[in-house]
Amino acid sequence: MEVKLHDIGEGMTQADINHYFVKPGDRVKADDPLVEVQTDKMTAEIPSPTAGTVKQIVAEIGATIAVGTTILLIDSEMEELTESKTKSRQDEKKPDAGLSTAKTENTFTYKRILASPYTRKLARDNGIQIESIKGTGPSNRIMDEDIYAAIKTTMPVQEEKPQEPAVKSTSISYKGIRKQIGRKMAESLMTIPHCTHFEEIDVTEMAAMREALKSKGTSLSANVFFIKALSICLQEFPIFNSSLNEKEEVITLHETIHIGMATNTDEGLIVPVLRNANKKSFKQLQEDCKKLTQKALSHSLSLEEIKGSTFTISNVGPLGGSIGATPIINPPEAGLMAFHKTKKRPMVNNRDEIVIRQMMNISFSYDHRIIDGGSAVAFTNRFAELIEEPAILLMELS
Repeated sequence: MEVKLHDIGEGMTQADINHYFVKPGDRVKADDPLVEVQTDKMTAEIPSPTAGTVKQIVAEIGATIAVGTTILLIDSEMEELTESKTKSRQDEKKPDAGLSTAKTENTFTYKRILASPYTRKLARDNGIQIESIKGTGPSNRIMDEDIYAAIKTTMPVQEEKPQEPAVKSTSISYKGIRKQIGRKMAESLMTIPHCTHFEEIDVTEMAAMREALKSKGTSLSANVFFIKALSICLQEFPIFNSSLNEKEEVITLHETIHIGMATNTDEGLIVPVLRNANKKSFKQLQEDCKKLTQKALSHSLSLEEIKGSTFTISNVGPLGGSIGATPIINPPEAGLMAFHKTKKRPMVNNRDEIVIRQMMNISFSYDHRIIDGGSAVAFTNRFAELIEEPAILLMELS
């Protein structure tokens, strides 16, 4: 028996296969869920129309299929029983002529209806007399599609309403990178309890040091300072450089520090990975950051350059206008730190004097299953200390 995608509401024409609840060889009962599909408006489960054995998975997970497309095949118990009885009847001798009239009369007084419990329920719920339906399945079996067809023919004809002026709109494809980003972000929010900590950091000294180095021929981006500071923090607070496997009840503390750098491209957000950040000098970090960013923008990153990050950063400051956000963690990582626009602000120093300083906000989201608020505050305090006193970082400059 073919299990097909049918219109499950609001005139849908297609759906994505999300995942299967069964595999070939599994025994199922009528109304057992077989597969979950995603339409443009809802997620729904397709139930088994009959009891039997799953024979074959036809539509692959992730595939977009149209209404009427076969999803999987089931060897139903009813089909096996029908075939067995048909064969038995064929082997029987032909009845005597004297009995033919009586049996013919019985044929007109009894009509056997072949339909699963689910199909019968579908007919009852929609006020359809199942006896009046002509089945299109094996041995005239009444299928779900026969009931849906009958429902459509019995629906009252709606009066035509005056057409409203068409609203101009443009449809764009939701596939490829954009679809992958959407699924990953949804997975992160649905599985990780996010908590976001906000902090204000004085970057005046860092900005001054960058200018001084630039005048001497060494140009370092702000990201390089951030990555260098984070590398130190992640070694001192290893829980932030970890990942949780909840199923196996294990937290893995990563010895290596691979920093993912969220990069905005014309096709969406790409996260190239800067490997072994804690083992690299300022010069190496600058070269690697520049190379990875260029490759991300030109869509020439290799698979190795976009996998395996243990902590991710997002520098939205250059985009302007941002003072805070709630970043979505890049699973299975434990945290993501976003850096916002630097602005000059009046601040009060240790001598109670009002001075103008360059201030930057950070938004730090972390996995609250394995990290507590106190640890997050200690982590961001240490990060702020290293950025506000960059001489500590430059002791490693080479």
